[in-house]
Amino acid sequence: MAGVGLTAQRVLALVALACLGMLGFGLYLQHGVGLNPCPMCIVQRYALIAVALLALLGTRTGRPLMQVVVALLVTLSAGLGAFTAARQSWLQWYPPETVNCGRDFYGMVENFPLQRAIPMIFKGSGDCSQVDWTFLGGSIANWSFLVFSLFLLTGLALAWSAWRAR
Repeated sequence: MAGVGLTAQRVLALVALACLGMLGFGLYLQHGVGLNPCPMCIVQRYALIAVALLALLGTRTGRPLMQVVVALLVTLSAGLGAFTAARQSWLQWYPPETVNCGRDFYGMVENFPLQRAIPMIFKGSGDCSQVDWTFLGGSIANWSFLVFSLFLLTGLALAWSAWRAR
C-alpha cells in the first residue's frame, strides 16, 4: 500500500470512517425517513460495528503480525456482512410468497411478555424481502454487499501486505 501513499493505518482509518458513515446513514433512514430495519439489517449493522472497531484497533498497531491478524478479522467480519447482504438481496430479487422475517414493534409488545418482547425488538421489525429505498437501481442490501465486499478485499490486501512486510 506504500506505493499509493497510504499506510495500513490510514486505510484502516478510512474503513472505520466509512463504517461509521454507513451506520449513521442507516440510523437516518430509520429515524429520519421512518424505514424499519429487518433482522438482516440489524446483523449487517453489527458486522459494520465489528469492522469499524477492528479497523480502529488496526490503526493503533504497527507490528506486522498484529496487522495481519487485525486485517484477517476485518476480512472475516466483512465477509459475514457481505454474506448477510447477499442473502437479503436474494430474498429481494426472489421474495418468498408467505415468509416474513420480522414482527412489528406493537405486535411484539402486545402479544408477548416483556422479557420475551425486549430481545425481539432488537432483532428488527421490517420485512427482509421488501425494498424500501433504492439508489441508482440498487437496494440498501445491494449497496451493503458492494461495500462489505470492498472491505473484504481491502482486508485481504492489507493482510497480504503486512504478511510480506514481516
